[in-house]
Amino acid sequence: MAALLVDDRDGVRTLTLNRPEAFNSLTVELKELLLAALTDAAGSSDIRAVVLTGAGKAFCAGQDLNEHVAALRSDDPAPFRTVAEHYNPIVRALTGMPKPVIAAVNGMAAGAGASFAYACDLRVAGESTKFLMAFATIGLTADSGASWTLPRLIGYGRAMEMMLLAKPVTAPDALSLGMVTSVVPDAEVLSTAVELASRMAAGPTTGYGKIKEALLTGAGADLEAALECEGAGQTVLGATADHREAVAAFVEKRTPTFTGR
Repeated sequence: MAALLVDDRDGVRTLTLNRPEAFNSLTVELKELLLAALTDAAGSSDIRAVVLTGAGKAFCAGQDLNEHVAALRSDDPAPFRTVAEHYNPIVRALTGMPKPVIAAVNGMAAGAGASFAYACDLRVAGESTKFLMAFATIGLTADSGASWTLPRLIGYGRAMEMMLLAKPVTAPDALSLGMVTSVVPDAEVLSTAVELASRMAAGPTTGYGKIKEALLTGAGADLEAALECEGAGQTVLGATADHREAVAAFVEKRTPTFTGR
């Protein structure tokens, strides 16, 4: 059974973490497959939006602890090399993807799995979804970018509470905190995310990419750097066919047709 399912349809790539018997916990194999699929999606003109979800009853339970315990017991001198080799590159691929990435969060999202959801641009959660940051319970700190993404979603104080107390956040609370974009019935999570991705895939995807770039820059830069990034993006986008099509459609009172160029 493939650890990652890849489905390309109508410009949308749906990536399904496919270890349902282990709550889609992350092995080296799964992380490498996910990173490769994200990298390929970023460079493919045929893919204009991405959906990330999990098979079965969970989105992702985080690191596969059986694999981690084996590394510890083998006296591996660098049991956490996976952070630099897999987790960090995956988060960079999600945040830096020049097209929208939507997490369809079904069931539990814990540890690095939750962090992957935070790194996506939008998050559709099921009614039974819970987010859990339990690093402290096993004597570890945050990884997979959660120390950066989570406070920007819900604020420093709430993020600290989640990290230190390892208190699960339910879907309704996640919605009120701004952690997720919407909450839908569990059976509708994937279809809702795919519908949203399909709608965005038909939009000005080059513009979406520059919006992501501007917000990513602005989140960690001073005003001058943010202004410079915005200006550079507008210069590029002003010369695109999508911008010209949108202006023409506005003047002609019709719906624009975007090509991502």
